Amino acid sequence: MKNIKKSYYGTAVLHDINMELSEGEIIGLVGENGAGKSTLMNILFGDEVIASTGGYEGDIFINGEKAQINSSFDALNYGIGMVHQEFSLIPGFTATENILFNREPTKKSLVSSAFGDRLDTLDRKKMKEIADDAIDKVGIKIDDDMLVQSMPVGHKQFTEIAREISKEKLKVLILDEPTAVLTEKEAETMLKSIKNLASRGIAIIFISHRLNEIMDICNKVTVIRDGVVVKTSDIDKITVDEITKYMIGREVDTKHREPRNVEGKDVIMSIKNLYVDMPGENVRDFSIDVYDGEILGIGGLAGQGKLGIPNGIMGLYDAEGDVSYKNEKINISEPMSSLKKDIAFVSEDRRGVGLLLDESLEWNISFLTMQVKDKFLKKILGKLMSFRSNEEIKEVTDHYIEALNIKCTSSKQKARELSGGNQQKVCLAKAFAMQPKFLFVSEPTRGIDVGAKALVLDALKGYNEKYGTTIVMVSSEIEELRQICDRIAIVSDGKVAGIYKATEPVEKFGALMIGAKAA
Repeated sequence: MKNIKKSYYGTAVLHDINMELSEGEIIGLVGENGAGKSTLMNILFGDEVIASTGGYEGDIFINGEKAQINSSFDALNYGIGMVHQEFSLIPGFTATENILFNREPTKKSLVSSAFGDRLDTLDRKKMKEIADDAIDKVGIKIDDDMLVQSMPVGHKQFTEIAREISKEKLKVLILDEPTAVLTEKEAETMLKSIKNLASRGIAIIFISHRLNEIMDICNKVTVIRDGVVVKTSDIDKITVDEITKYMIGREVDTKHREPRNVEGKDVIMSIKNLYVDMPGENVRDFSIDVYDGEILGIGGLAGQGKLGIPNGIMGLYDAEGDVSYKNEKINISEPMSSLKKDIAFVSEDRRGVGLLLDESLEWNISFLTMQVKDKFLKKILGKLMSFRSNEEIKEVTDHYIEALNIKCTSSKQKARELSGGNQQKVCLAKAFAMQPKFLFVSEPTRGIDVGAKALVLDALKGYNEKYGTTIVMVSSEIEELRQICDRIAIVSDGKVAGIYKATEPVEKFGALMIGAKAA
């Protein structure tokens, strides 16, 4: 890729990017959220968002010849495949049907022989053979007849990769955060399969915020900051700390906060015998007391129930049990019951639950507070009528754009157009605008870069310290929980396996995750 430039709505997001990739090479592409990584890859893959926003400048060469890539069909013809950060599978189709979608082998029938190829039938046996071969190359056992909507999230990711591997022409594979939703074990399997693909001559562009993975499997690393390549290096000539500095231009403070002794404080929320029916994250008889003003971490392996806890209490999935807040019972089947009590929730599903993707940042940040608390409204005729206060809405949005360093063109920009990390910050801003007394945050740093992670964790810690807001943070990243939490509860098989202070050695938390009993 030579001299690549791209602007959105008059704002330049890529400036003269140059990048090379050889056969069988794995190059790590890193940068902060909003640095331009996904835009660069969308250009290479011919994503329609590029053509619909004026195209791009610069040239792409494949095997020394200039390539014309104006659509994803062009990219596929050149042997370029891409696994996006957000899933693009059809929920009601099986793994096999998704892997072969639009490329299904067919066979003749009596009807099609008489009336033409359009009446050929699917060759299910051949489809299964091709799908099973691709799944084997990925390296994990997936039921090829399982519907995608019934799969755990890790299997969906492997199905996406199997779909690309099954394409005969594949020469270049772009992987955008392929391990972000995986458990450590699944991620390890994924990295092995990526190395195996490279050994067969497939060139791979690997986008990840997990810098240890970049160091583990890549031959080279390219760092983008603010739309410019600031460093390209062989992987054995650079360190994680150096990559971090090139990415964000500053040191990142990852020191652990000294946890506070909270057990003498009042219990602000009591959860007793909670059961939640959330697919893949069922909660079974979960009980815990949360103390006023603390930051409580909830960790555990994927599928053990930790994500079901806030989703059940906030009424997003069927749940039963006793949950009381300030000694008053919460109706956990009704989301407004919690919201009216100044309890807010930042969902792990930012695109499906957290955001109004086609609305502006102003509307995203203010809408829930307007609905629940009647804020950002102008009252007239003795409060008989009200109109939204655009001045107040813009003021609060601009405040959080600055406070959380949300990279956007303006407060009017649609949420859909932001990078994943900046979308996550908008979800956090929406919750902060509610001025909650109690806040659930679920996987707040999933899929965002090291600089944004530090900013999000600092924002949560600062909000807790400034306003005394009690925070329950659910995360798969134990080290992040240890950085800001006072106590950490580990969930196994849908219930509490044990609770320790955040300063306890990480091995103690790991032991709880795999079934050990707390002392």
